[in-house]
Amino acid sequence: MRLSLLLLLISWIPVVLAEPPAGAPKGIPVEVVNVEMAMVAEEVDTVGTLLPAESVIIRSEIAGRVTTIHFSEGQLVDKDKPLITLDSEEYKAQLEASNAEVKLSELNFERQKDLLSKNASSRQNFDEAQAKLSESRARQNLDQTRLEKTKIRAPFKGMLGLRNISNGAYIRAGDDLVSLMDVSSMKLDFRVPEKFISQLKIGQAVQMSVDAYFDKDFSGKIIALDSEVDEKTRTILLRAKVANEKNLLYPGMFARVSLMLEERRGALLIPEQAIVPQGQDSFVFKVVNDKVAMVKVKLGQRQTGTVEIQEGLRADDKVVVAGQMKLRDGAPVMAINSTESPQIKPIAAPKSSKPAKTDRGN
Repeated sequence: MRLSLLLLLISWIPVVLAEPPAGAPKGIPVEVVNVEMAMVAEEVDTVGTLLPAESVIIRSEIAGRVTTIHFSEGQLVDKDKPLITLDSEEYKAQLEASNAEVKLSELNFERQKDLLSKNASSRQNFDEAQAKLSESRARQNLDQTRLEKTKIRAPFKGMLGLRNISNGAYIRAGDDLVSLMDVSSMKLDFRVPEKFISQLKIGQAVQMSVDAYFDKDFSGKIIALDSEVDEKTRTILLRAKVANEKNLLYPGMFARVSLMLEERRGALLIPEQAIVPQGQDSFVFKVVNDKVAMVKVKLGQRQTGTVEIQEGLRADDKVVVAGQMKLRDGAPVMAINSTESPQIKPIAAPKSSKPAKTDRGN
């Protein structure tokens, strides 16, 4: 009798344990979000250096003494504006002598021409007079050019640097006098890894920032690509043009560069915390009919707090973002939050602002 009662009690135990207490959750509590569709801006982050659009060191082509300096250091000057005048007295005297020689040669040439027409002189004398006239005129042009070079002018519109001379100084041909730079726009030189070459083209958008203006971005476009890859760094040199209307940028500045490679609309995004890494693969727990399925996914671009899913999910799928440690494939779950995903926002790249960051770089 006692044995029968004991066996009966043992048979009831699984039934009692299998029934959850009243009010207990029907699955493991988890937080879930919807897979969102948004635009992803794929870009590469690197660093670069600013260069002037045009740059030259002003040098004199002739020797002489400085008589007048027509500019102030740091001044913005127009093309052909006189910058430096050298003592021109010696060159004026040489030009006057050349002018006199030309007049004499012209008279002698006319005389020989008249005599030849009357057969009173030889053809050789005429040819010599003609050659002498050409030679004197060439010397006159040379002296005129030298005289004009005593006034040094700006070859283009730009900003002058610090001068290396003073009034009264004697300069030799080739001496550095002052730098002139066109800073109305800037060249931005930077390098990117060779793996991005297939995605590079003239006209691509570039965003850059400098330490001097930490809260301001500058926009530009690629204008040239180098013809070869650096075999040591395996990078290619790119050059962009950046507007500098307010003259905020200076040559030599260090720049942080973001190069826009591609904009993809309709990309699938989920929070980073939904990813469950296992070895070299990545998985997520997708919620289907109040149960989870462990799904392998292919990751794309990483944004701040979010990651793009290229394979494995569809729009409006639900994924677990908190509570994964307790889960296994096929486990029942109960969402304890809304299926909306306020933490995921469409990631756009407005033209007037810096595109969203990615994890691709050099």
